[in-house]
Amino acid sequence: MSIRLLIAEDNYLVREGMLRLIENHPELELAGVCEDLASLMDAVGDSNADVVLTDIRMPPDFSDEGIQAAASLRESHPHIGVVVISQYDEPEYALALLEKGSQGRAYLLKERLSDLDHLVNVIRDVANGGSWIDPQVVESLVAARLRAERSPLDALTPREHEVLKEMAQGKTNAAIASSLTLTERAIEKHSNSIFSKLGLSSEKQVHRRVKAVLLLLSERG
Repeated sequence: MSIRLLIAEDNYLVREGMLRLIENHPELELAGVCEDLASLMDAVGDSNADVVLTDIRMPPDFSDEGIQAAASLRESHPHIGVVVISQYDEPEYALALLEKGSQGRAYLLKERLSDLDHLVNVIRDVANGGSWIDPQVVESLVAARLRAERSPLDALTPREHEVLKEMAQGKTNAAIASSLTLTERAIEKHSNSIFSKLGLSSEKQVHRRVKAVLLLLSERG
């Protein structure tokens, strides 16, 4: 049994390319073609589509119409799967797509469209209630999470760590310079770099020293 596919894409060349990819595939049957969000929502009811293949950005606003369509269809036609195609690998878009549930939803980068076998596999999975997120988007999400979990102190150089540890002992710049066999000017330069990396540049001098030390002590446990 073929999968009825409704396509929503405003770009003529991309749309025609998609049509040529699927028109002769034995598993796919074209249910209709739309060019914007309004026509997509109007066509869904009459198309008997199993899956909607939609661009993420279309008229009227070229913002996230594909995501909006997926959210609306979750309420009005929960049995219809949605594959959102996008050139953006930002995790926020994929997370928004899955906000109301991952069943029957996929987020696919446009660069994958040239691989027909892969595209059909994704469409088939979505038609069967599965979900799929482009691996490149997953990598971006993991990287973003790792950055969020990483300590600000990780950005400091070994020398800056030494200077901060000296600060934690309550030493002045002169005393730190003497301890590390550096000039006071070098210590001042390292200190300013520390404050910048820890997001304390706008604080008053005494406050930022205290906050930098508190951050160090808090991570020591």
